[in-house]
Amino acid sequence: MKFQITLDRDEDGIWIAECPAIPGCVSQGPTRAEALANIREAITLCLEVRAERGMPLTLETRQIEVAI
Repeated sequence: MKFQITLDRDEDGIWIAECPAIPGCVSQGPTRAEALANIREAITLCLEVRAERGMPLTLETRQIEVAI
């Protein structure tokens, strides 16, 4: 499976990764590479838990560009 993630840096320099298609699936790391590795693991674990609980695995998300 392939997922879109967001990757941002917080005010302390920590990288925050989130998978919008899986509610609550967020991870972090001190480096970009570590945050990406951590979100991969988080996605796997979140999918396992959602499957065990009979929850939908993902939510439908779309990327939409908004001009201001």
